[in-house]
Amino acid sequence: MDVLDFAVPAWAWVALTVGIAAMLAIDLFLHRDDHEIGFREAATWSAVWIAVGLGFGVLMWIWQGGDVAGAYYSGYLIEKALSIDNVFIFAMVFAAFHVPAAYQHKVLFWGVIGALAFRLVFIFAGASLLETLSWTAFLLGGLLLYTGWATAFRHGQQLDPDRDLLVRLVRRVVPTTTEFHGSRFFVRIDGRRTATLLFVVLVAVEATDLVFAVDSVAAVLAITTNTFLVWTANAFAVLGLRALYFCLAGLLSRFVLLHYGLALLLVFAGIKLILSETPVGKLPIPLTLGVIVTTLVVSIAASLWVTRADRPQTDPAHRN
Repeated sequence: MDVLDFAVPAWAWVALTVGIAAMLAIDLFLHRDDHEIGFREAATWSAVWIAVGLGFGVLMWIWQGGDVAGAYYSGYLIEKALSIDNVFIFAMVFAAFHVPAAYQHKVLFWGVIGALAFRLVFIFAGASLLETLSWTAFLLGGLLLYTGWATAFRHGQQLDPDRDLLVRLVRRVVPTTTEFHGSRFFVRIDGRRTATLLFVVLVAVEATDLVFAVDSVAAVLAITTNTFLVWTANAFAVLGLRALYFCLAGLLSRFVLLHYGLALLLVFAGIKLILSETPVGKLPIPLTLGVIVTTLVVSIAASLWVTRADRPQTDPAHRN
């Protein structure tokens, strides 16, 4: 039996579900007043979520050993890296709809819940297909290769959420306003329950993340098909997405080369997935982890170096 195909008792799934629900509840409670999140608060929460994600890897090391922990960390890092691309998209959605900063956290909170649900479905469906239909590896591998190419050469294209099929469908089916009504998703206008513009923004965020969910889950399935590892890597990376957005939103213009690094990771994951169904077999976990870490460090460091003259000045109003 593959060392990564360890049995996961029911209590572990229950404990994980309760833990994720508790963290979401705490986050919702602490941000119930719809205040604008500054850099310092976002950085603190980012550190907390990263510590939780890395700490879970330590637990996996103690429980199942280094190979399992290495697979988890590989999945977690590639998910964390791909979530930065989500941040770019979210920033464009918020800019397109002119969403006030105070309401963005609420959209991202419910967007993350949707992202977790999408990924959970894709994880079990994808793992099942890979286990029963070997040719699925070539299909998903090809998808990752194409996505890697698109990330490298189509990055930075303007986003028009109004052209998204799901957004247009919602506006056609559900009565909507063209204005924000505080942080509410629905209001009553002339006695009729009506969706606000903020709800349309939420739909746009969910629609764009749905595409990312397919790619990100496929990338982790290239590392392991163990559903517990894939789910935890996705969950702990996505949980910190809101804080990561507010932490990096003002620095996105400096990550000019990061999309090449993300493209390389997607291509690597695609090749790895395809090779797993050939005589070459699965690539070693230490090699996978090394490629991921090296690619991220080099692409981020290179981005910061080439944009060092464009370093933004810290806005005193956003220090807290």
